[in-house]
Amino acid sequence: MSLPPGRADVLRMLAAFGDRSPESVPEELGSLELTWLIAEFEQQYGVEAELSDDRLDAVRSVDDAVELLREACLAAVGSGADTGADPGAARS
Repeated sequence: MSLPPGRADVLRMLAAFGDRSPESVPEELGSLELTWLIAEFEQQYGVEAELSDDRLDAVRSVDDAVELLREACLAAVGSGADTGADPGAARS
């Protein structure tokens, strides 16, 4: 998997919450979905997302979540954390 995850990756992870298809994931996210997504992201990508409460509270949609995870990846790469992924293969 390349970093950061794109929209399709985020939809795939969210689809696992509730055992549904990526196409059936609603655009608006609830707090349980966001919590699930962050846990899945950390597990699958090996990146610890250090997120403030204010930043988490600002996430309302799938696009917001994609941006949040992109920021977490950039912060991890910038800090020199070993993410196990090739930063040059990152998607926008």
